[in-house]
Amino acid sequence: MLFYIARRLALAVLVALTVSFVAYLLVFVSGDPAVALAGEGARAADIALIRHTYGFDRPIPVQYADWLLNLLHGQLGTSVYFKTDVAPLIADKLPTTLILGAASIGVALLISVPLGVLAALHRHSWIDRLCLGVAVLGQALPNFFFALLLIMLFSITWHLLPVSGSGTWQHFVMPALALGYYAAPAFMRLIRAGMIEVLDADYIRTARAKGLPARTVIFKHALRNAIVPVVALSAVQLGFLLGGSVVVEAIFALDGLGYLAYQSISNKDFPVMQVIVLLLSVIYVALTLAADIANAWLDPRIRVA
Repeated sequence: MLFYIARRLALAVLVALTVSFVAYLLVFVSGDPAVALAGEGARAADIALIRHTYGFDRPIPVQYADWLLNLLHGQLGTSVYFKTDVAPLIADKLPTTLILGAASIGVALLISVPLGVLAALHRHSWIDRLCLGVAVLGQALPNFFFALLLIMLFSITWHLLPVSGSGTWQHFVMPALALGYYAAPAFMRLIRAGMIEVLDADYIRTARAKGLPARTVIFKHALRNAIVPVVALSAVQLGFLLGGSVVVEAIFALDGLGYLAYQSISNKDFPVMQVIVLLLSVIYVALTLAADIANAWLDPRIRVA
């Protein structure tokens, strides 16, 4: 087990380093960052001064090495737009995004687990087709469009929930629904397939033959084994939701990393953009590593393979 964890950890570090280099190169994707910071109509002397001030006139590998070294020492740079250190800015916005991600995963599981179990118990029936239809709708409906529908329904029509802000738990209900419903279909299909496979297993037939209650057979024996792959998918989906919350946070004006990323992109705040991309990517890698370790602990066949 320790050897398996060490291998996965080494791979995660290599992925994180690769992502950090890609995140740094994002500054140069749209062209010369000095020209972008100087703005339209800037003089050549001003562009040259900005290029020298921010160190853009040095070779890219040297710039990346200095940037990575500063990151390791906790120096994340200074925001061009907000005129403050990036570290406290990120630390202030991160909890909101983490709460939104956790709430979205909770919504996705609350939707997908009952639907997946129900579809598996009534496979190839109209109930199964209805559950699959709900899943297909969730995947086909863009989360930003669903978010607008939620605003029209719960805020404008019924006046039940606030449209924007992040001060109370009510502010997270609609964003979590918008993101969670989009992530639910993947869970639902996985749980349905796992339940169908487990319900046909010999030990389930033995449990039923012994006269165990249907609820015990389904939830204690079948669902317990079918839910194992969901652990890995939960980590992947959480990382996806954290990275994909930019649009939803912008719609609801949640004061999180997604909305900060939107502001940084709009104002060409390169230092903040780099740190946000790197941070979300590292969180994604860490969650994937945690899922691999959890799966190896739950299923010894994985680490043996």
